[in-house]
Amino acid sequence: MTGVAARVLDVLGAFTEEAPELTLTAISRRTGIPLTTVHRLAGELVAGGALERGEDGRYRIGLRLWEIAALAPANLGLRERAMPFLEDLHEVTRHNVTLAVPDPEDGSEVVYLERLSARDAVSILSRTGSRFPAHATGVGLVLLAHAAPEAVERVLARPLRRFTPFTVCDPAAVRSTLASVRSCGFVISDRQIEEVSLSVAAPVRHGHGPVVAALSIVVPADGTNPHTYVPAVRAAARGISRALGS
Repeated sequence: MTGVAARVLDVLGAFTEEAPELTLTAISRRTGIPLTTVHRLAGELVAGGALERGEDGRYRIGLRLWEIAALAPANLGLRERAMPFLEDLHEVTRHNVTLAVPDPEDGSEVVYLERLSARDAVSILSRTGSRFPAHATGVGLVLLAHAAPEAVERVLARPLRRFTPFTVCDPAAVRSTLASVRSCGFVISDRQIEEVSLSVAAPVRHGHGPVVAALSIVVPADGTNPHTYVPAVRAAARGISRALGS
């Protein structure tokens, strides 16, 4: 993509979970766009509500972008139908519950559509709207397991980011895990993102059709038998699947 639209997307893409507020200089440095151009684009984005400018001169994503993002098809039907099942699973377990979809660009990352968390639940890094590499998350492994083989190989051909000593970064080991997911219908991702937690994830289908999302519960790694959560996670995923197909 070239032209003004590409530069606007580059400016918006400069903001991350680690850097939610940026100065014009920081945006210019992150994007490689000249400072004068960044100044002009940022002003137009502020006027349109896509960015907000704080009293300290720093910029952050504006509410208008959230309003537009909420209209994405993946958000509208899926999240609406999934919420009752997510809430039930959360209420019964009092643990973190997440719903994620594959990044439509290439599937190498997952995007979290929803996260429900209790005050005393184990701390997790994911939040609504955040992204994580598919190979290192339970929801990501589920989605990769049901992706096209060529898409999986593109992901595994790249360097796989290691978050903890337990992150599986060997392509052959990941392929073995994906085969197990397809066979068993769930995956246990053990301490791959943080050493304090593990997740149990299962696929969400569009009725009896293709896998469109993944559901997970994130629980403490210590003193937890993750297999005890498998039936509840799979039941919630099947419930969402039926709701999507109705």
